[in-house]
Formats: sequence, structure tokens, C-alpha cells
Amino acid sequence: MMFHKYVPMLLMTMSLMMMLCSMVLFYMDSLLLIEFELIAMKDVCISIPLLFDMKGVLFSSIVLFISSNVMMFSMSYMEMDKDIDRFSIFVFLFILSMNLLIFIPNLAFLLIGWDGLGITSFILVIYYLNSKSLGAGMITAITNRIGDVLLLISIALCIGQCHWYAMDMWFYDLYENKVQVMLILGAGMTKSAQVPFSSWLPAAMAAPTPVSALVHSSTLVTAGVFLLIRFYDFLYCFDYFNVFLLSTSIITMVMSGLAASVEWDMKKIIALSTLSQLGLMMMTLSLNMLDLAYLHMVSHALFKALLFICAGNLIMNFFHSQDLRWMGNLSMQMPLTSSSILLSSMAMSGFPFLSSFYTKDQILELLIYNSWSMSVVALMYLSIGITVFYSVRFCINLLWMVPMHCVLVSLNENKNVMTPMFIMSLMTVCVSGILLWIYPNFYSLVHIDKLVMLMPLFIIFIGFYIALVYSITSTNVEFKTQLMNNYMWFMVPLSTQVILNLLPNTKLCLELLDQSWLEYLGGYGMYWILNYMYMCFVKYMNWELMWMMVKMGLLMPVMFFVVYS
Repeated sequence: MMFHKYVPMLLMTMSLMMMLCSMVLFYMDSLLLIEFELIAMKDVCISIPLLFDMKGVLFSSIVLFISSNVMMFSMSYMEMDKDIDRFSIFVFLFILSMNLLIFIPNLAFLLIGWDGLGITSFILVIYYLNSKSLGAGMITAITNRIGDVLLLISIALCIGQCHWYAMDMWFYDLYENKVQVMLILGAGMTKSAQVPFSSWLPAAMAAPTPVSALVHSSTLVTAGVFLLIRFYDFLYCFDYFNVFLLSTSIITMVMSGLAASVEWDMKKIIALSTLSQLGLMMMTLSLNMLDLAYLHMVSHALFKALLFICAGNLIMNFFHSQDLRWMGNLSMQMPLTSSSILLSSMAMSGFPFLSSFYTKDQILELLIYNSWSMSVVALMYLSIGITVFYSVRFCINLLWMVPMHCVLVSLNENKNVMTPMFIMSLMTVCVSGILLWIYPNFYSLVHIDKLVMLMPLFIIFIGFYIALVYSITSTNVEFKTQLMNNYMWFMVPLSTQVILNLLPNTKLCLELLDQSWLEYLGGYGMYWILNYMYMCFVKYMNWELMWMMVKMGLLMPVMFFVVYS
């Protein structure tokens, strides 16, 4: 079976078809709604709808494009795996679940893609059979199960609207609608790992690197953002929706940036940078910038997938080590990988004329132009500075610092790695410019002061300078500060160790109730008592006396009939 060899070409073909379809839908200014009827009984009809609009089809094209390149990379990364075809099938199901989530606008049937993502992500996170992967998979599954429960309750609350369609939901100032908005928001926050559900995202790094490239770029973590985009017209009508989302997203951005600044695990740094960018998307949504949030989600997916492919290539060459301190001086030994890392890190920092520059710059300009709170603007600038800091620190340690590995290590870049890396690098440079040219509605012109316009560039240079000084002088961070940031402001122990402390109490309840009184007073106890009474009855009862009582019982109606007839 050679399934893994044909998947990249199949996904790339589907991606190009979806891109053409999105352009046609945009220029025709239309959408396509298809319903598959499942059950029809008199006036009751149950059908699965598929909505093909410009945003959904374009994002599906990006998902398929990234998946094609990641699967091509996995042919090299997983070549020693005996079950590579099984791995490819799981990844294909993961991609299929994401596409179902994109195209189904019905809140009830959307669970097909939503739960499909949860199940397949759990299988892929525990793909390596060890205790660390299993623990990471359990945290991922349990946290995402919270979102599943919230989504199920919100589906039940739709009974007042008599349907589950995203585009037809209306908001009344009713208690049920307010609760439903907060439930959908909570579901989106769990999937996109916003505070306080952030601890599962770095834990999911236990999965193989190709899976991490998909999870952290365009599939699992963006599912929550896409859900909020799909239902945004219904959600934003609730007054506290924007305030709550803005608060949690800003906290997520700052927390993840500070955690990435003191981390040495290469994949965890990239995962925490994903968390920071997700916070930016959520913050943009909370400020009613729907198109900019969508555009940043698309551009982020491309440069983050490129960063993971580069990280996977380094992990392969350094005997599956992920420690930055062991690597160094890669600019001379792996030129294409080094260039791609530098390019994707600059794009993530918002460097001028790369992909995320167009979105970050526009977000900042609209923040100032619309006179939002000064604290929000200051925290946004702070998060950009932190992003530049850990990106430059990441690049310096990888590309120019003195290497700590064995000098006999042979570093190479094979074809299955170089091809997707080159394609993704081209897209990282020009994707936002191309999308703004094809879809000009994404961008809006604002007029602000020149000094304010140059402020993001000034912040980038400040972050670069601080990171350079920090790396050269080898400044040590205070242990308590480093510990707090490594634990993501102690969210990791709160999500895991607190639950472990509750387990002895559950064991006590199990021994005192479930296996004690409830067992004797429940069904098993009643069965035991009745069985004991029957055995006593059989042991001590005189069968002749019993037979006489039966005969008397049968003769009593006859005697009654004779006497009174």
C-alpha cells in the first residue's frame, strides 16, 4: 500500500480547484448552499447543509495547500515508520474533519467536523506510544471535551429559534440567547486555547512534527477562530461578548509571548508563538475587524507551517533533539532551512512587506483611528515587541551562536524537505499581497499621523535590539520569573496537578459510597438480599405443607362459588 505517496498530489490538486472556486464566488458576489436530505417524514425534514462561500472555500484551499506540503515533508520525516500509511490515513481524516467544519453552517451537524477534529487529534498526539504522549493526549482531549459540552448545550438552547443555521440566527435580549452566546464563545476559546484553556497547546507538541505543523497552522487551533467568524453576526449583538473576548485575548497574547521568551524547547517556542497569534486574531475579532482577523488567520497558517517544517528538518538532523542550546551556526551548513526560518520569523514579527505586516499594521492603524482605549493600544504594541524579541532570540540561537553539538554531525537537506520549504517560503512572502490584490475588500485605507504610522517599525527595532543584547550578554532571568513563565503563569499545574490532588477524594468516595453503602442498597444489594431470602425459604420450608396450602388456595374459589350460589 503506497497511500502516503499519492496524498500530496491529491491535496494540491484539490487546493488549486478550491482557489479557483473562491475567485469565481468572489467576482460573482454569490454563495452556494447544497442540502443533502437524510430523513423526510411528513413535515419533518432532516438534512445536512454545505455552504460554499468565498471565505470558506478560500480557507479550505489554504488548508489543503498546507496539508499537501506537510504530507510531502512527512514522507521524509516518517520514512522509518513501518505504519506510515496508517499515519497518512489519520492525517487525511484530520484534514477531512477540518473541511467539514468549514463547510457545514449548521450548528448541530457542525459537530461532525468538530468532534472529528477532537478524536483524530487525540489519536495523532498519542501516536508515539509513551507515557508523555499519552499524558499530552489526555490533556488535549479533556480540554477540548469541555468545548464539546458547551457546544452541545448551545445546540439545545437553539430550540427557541427552531433551527441551527448560522446565517439565520437572530439575537433577542433574552437570557437564553445570552447564555448561548457565551457557550459558543467558550467552545471557540477551548479549541483556540485562549486563557484559561491554554495549557493543552504546548502539550500537543508530543505529536509528530508534521501533525504539529497542521495542528498549529490551519486546522485544530484555527477551528475556534473560524467558528466565531462563522457565527459572528449572531455573537457580537451581545454587549459583553466583545469585552470578554478582548480581555482574554490580550492576556493570552502577553502570557504566551513572555513564556516563549524564556523557553529553550524549539517546538514549544513555535507553539507559544501560535498561541500569541491566536490571541491577536481573537482580539481583532473583539474589535469588530472581521476581515482582518480572517486575513491574518490565512497568512499565519502559511508562515507557521513553514516554521514547523524547518523545525522538523532540524529535529531530523539533530537526532530528534529539540533543545536550542545544542544547535547553532546553521546559516553556513543549512542555507535553505536557515533562510526559511529567518523569513518565517520576520513574517511573524510583522516585518514590512511580508505576509503578516499588512494585517498587523492595519490592525494598529484602525485601533488608533477608531480611538480605542490607550491601554489596549499599549498592550498591542507590547505584544508585538515581545514577538520580535523571542523571534530574534530564536533565530540568533539557531543560526549564528556557537554550536554545542558534536562536530561530526552531518547536516543535510533532502528533496522531500526542500521542495515544500521553497514553496511555502514563496507563499509566506507574497500571500497577503496577492490576497489583497485579488480580494480588495479585505483592506481599508485610514489617514493617521506619520509618527504613529512609523511606530510599529520603531517597536520592531526596539525588540530586535533588546533580543540582540540579551543573546550576546547571556543575561540570566531570575529563577522564579522563569518558572512562572515556563508554567504559563502557573496554568499548567492548575490544569493538571490540581486535578491530581482531587483524585484521592474521588477514591475515598468510591470506597465509602460506590463500593460500600450504594452497593448494598442498590441493585446488587437487593439481588443479594432476595437471593438470601429465597435460599432460606428453600432450606427451611416444608414442601408437603406448601403443597397443601397451594391446594387450599385453589379450592377456596370453588367453595365460595358452591356456598353462595
